[in-house]
Amino acid sequence: MDDSRETKKVVGTRRLKEPMPKPASLAAALSMGGLNVVVIDLDPQGNASTALGVEHIDNAGIYEVLMGQSTIAQVAQKVPGFPSLECVSSNTSLAQAEIELVPMVAREMRLKEAIETLIADRAAQSLSIDYIFIDCPPSLGLLTINAFTAAKEVLIPIQCEYYSLEGLSQLLKTFELVKKRLNPTLKLSTFVLTMYNNTNLANDVANEIRKHYPNELIDIPIPRTVRVSEAPGFKQTVMTYDPLSPGAIAYMSVARQLAERGKPFDSNVVSINYKREGEIA
Repeated sequence: MDDSRETKKVVGTRRLKEPMPKPASLAAALSMGGLNVVVIDLDPQGNASTALGVEHIDNAGIYEVLMGQSTIAQVAQKVPGFPSLECVSSNTSLAQAEIELVPMVAREMRLKEAIETLIADRAAQSLSIDYIFIDCPPSLGLLTINAFTAAKEVLIPIQCEYYSLEGLSQLLKTFELVKKRLNPTLKLSTFVLTMYNNTNLANDVANEIRKHYPNELIDIPIPRTVRVSEAPGFKQTVMTYDPLSPGAIAYMSVARQLAERGKPFDSNVVSINYKREGEIA
């Protein structure tokens, strides 16, 4: 068959101006509501750490925990301005963790064991943790599997773009595999729509999620706004950068619904962000 259409030449790639959505603003919103929250930044790029304004270059963080060199309690940092919010940061060493975990015994359980130790230690001090957010890269390697194995619930912030739906199918396959083999109580509990604008494409993506996951969706779209994009550049979440902006108000509304869905409990919530298959947020 003669195809007379010309193939458009790929001239290069560019970095997106807007960072991928992270759970930092949602964690901050829950903390502002009086809940004790811990964010574990399992993404080697460290965007959640940046948004929360904690050190994450040369300091000890989640890498040292996975390697058995530190406990979570030893490396957790208080987030400035949030008395009940802590962050276990990423650092430059985390990028090599995928390789170093391979020969380890019970490699998929490293994070789960560390979190159980943290919860037990806090309970011994009569201290509670209401939510633990595990922010991991979209690549489905050992870091993500560790997160799925450690978590009780999976929260998926999904961008209102076509590639998000494409990546979601692969993510759900990994979810089902980990649920079957490693964590039978793991629950897909929540979808949050992010980077929403009132276009046909965004509405199509939103409607697909509404159709297939009506019970899991918190149907308060996070708008694509300049303030949400600017905040990480100032090492803040939008909750403190511009608390009256539409993005901050939407995050607070989502956090309230998330908290109202169940009673306060020691919950490990893994957060996965997808845009393009294989692209690290």
